[in-house]
Amino acid sequence: MMAAALGAALAFGAPAAIAGTAPVNPNGSAPASAAAAAPKAAAPASQSATWAAGTRAYLVISAPGDSTAIRSAVTANGGTVFSSFDAIGVIVAHSTSATFASTMRGVSGVQQVGATRTSDVPADAYNPALPANPAQSSTAAGEPVRADMSQIKADQAWAVTTGSPSVKVGILDTGVDDQHQDLAPNFNAADSVSCAYGKPDTRTGAWRDVDTHGTHVAGTVAAAKNGKGVVGVAPGVKISAVRVAEPGNSFFFAENTICGFVWAGDHGFKVTNNSYYTDPWQFNCPDNIDQAAIIEGVKRAQEYAESKGSLQIAAAGNENYDLAHKTTDTASPNDSTPVTRTITNACMDIPTELPGVVTVAANGTGVTKASFSNFGQGVIDVAAPGQDVYSTLPGGKYGTKSGTSMATPHVVGVAALIASANPGITPAQIRDKLATQANDIACPADGRCTGTTANNSFFGEGQVDALKAVGATPPAGKYFENTADFAIGDNTTVESPITVSGVTGNAPATLKVGVNIVHTYIGDLKVDLVAPDGSVYTVHNRAGGGTDNINQVFTVNASSEVANGTWKLRVNDNAGGDTGRIDSWNLTF
Repeated sequence: MMAAALGAALAFGAPAAIAGTAPVNPNGSAPASAAAAAPKAAAPASQSATWAAGTRAYLVISAPGDSTAIRSAVTANGGTVFSSFDAIGVIVAHSTSATFASTMRGVSGVQQVGATRTSDVPADAYNPALPANPAQSSTAAGEPVRADMSQIKADQAWAVTTGSPSVKVGILDTGVDDQHQDLAPNFNAADSVSCAYGKPDTRTGAWRDVDTHGTHVAGTVAAAKNGKGVVGVAPGVKISAVRVAEPGNSFFFAENTICGFVWAGDHGFKVTNNSYYTDPWQFNCPDNIDQAAIIEGVKRAQEYAESKGSLQIAAAGNENYDLAHKTTDTASPNDSTPVTRTITNACMDIPTELPGVVTVAANGTGVTKASFSNFGQGVIDVAAPGQDVYSTLPGGKYGTKSGTSMATPHVVGVAALIASANPGITPAQIRDKLATQANDIACPADGRCTGTTANNSFFGEGQVDALKAVGATPPAGKYFENTADFAIGDNTTVESPITVSGVTGNAPATLKVGVNIVHTYIGDLKVDLVAPDGSVYTVHNRAGGGTDNINQVFTVNASSEVANGTWKLRVNDNAGGDTGRIDSWNLTF
């Protein structure tokens, strides 16, 4: 959980809250952060105040419900209401008055008031600039399975399911480059937003990346299976960007996280990825009046999101720190001048240590502990690859990052596959499945690792296993796939071929046909498997009406067919008005 200094490259030891490192260049150096923001756009119509030097942000917490009286009190006592979340009883207030918080604590109905920063709210909060929309580079065809994906058996899980487009995943981060060739097919702009400064900004592009971190995370979750670049753990699900980082510094203040969690709950996100800690305090301590309000406000927002069906998954952090035995904090507050303070286990890393949040540690090579990964008995839930992870970067680019930030989206992808395979599953049930599917990792010869092989301080329940998560064992027999795109026009027929070789005898009676078709009205489509001798096996015949996409594994009795030869997936569009493509398909013998 490291973040970037103002204008600096992301790197270990930098003073903000991102749980990952910068992309690795061929020469080993770290490039600078994302390009400068675009020129300022007009302020949202809901803006109600003018920025002044010395403006600070506060959480004003009361009972959930109508906050009219308390909002009036904010105004009467030298503040302005920047945003309010009545469903959880949280108001984000701004004020230049040094006595605002103490005065508001005496107002009837106010339960807590706390400053969320030790620095001024930027003027950009009142006239936020849209992030840059970078020019896109393209990449040649080729999509090799990466080591991190094979390590958690994601490549084998894809033969069962690549994830359902009805499953929404929220990337709460520095933003996402929605134009990236590997992210655009799965990007859900309708549910994307900026929550920087603590208020939803729904302008087109407000969700875009102000760094590189969020785009990298998004690719690991759900980069498209499109024959180029990389493939995410769950390449069939939909991702939305919720930018909670502020531009210029990539700080994730409490009001931003609160806005993000409430948005996640209200917009039906099944899972959210949280690869950060809540600035400016690496640990929030309940005996501090400001930090106590931060804990309460973010906790309420997380509970709200979960009550709406959303599971939060978060990075453990990159300080090689024992979260179960806290003693000192030397990094806080990171928005002004950090001081060394003595802390206890009552102090919390937010959001990762909140009840209900799944906490992720990073594996290095294989099933080792990544040297940087935080740990802690009873804190770490599961582990995933987090060392030298290759994924998407803004502008159609790709690069390598390391961190628990990079481990977390592997777990989020597995959770999305679980949700895809189990419609209607609850956040608590996904948590349970994440624990039971993980492969145990015994403690190494390191005295800091405590607990059992089944559950210990380094790896929790173990390393996630995507194949077990979708309830399957490795597919028997040989596997063949065509990931090239084949456009499906109105009232046309298209075929995608797969050449099978090296299989003895006939095809099985349980030939598995994995089909991933992107189309806006599948009721127009007839889909056939064509055997090498021309025999036709229909797997989908104009069912589904206006439903989007076919992402399913069909079983075909092809026992009368010789296995070797060229098989084809034939798709016939029988109406006008809707088009699409064969995204990929596969055969398992």
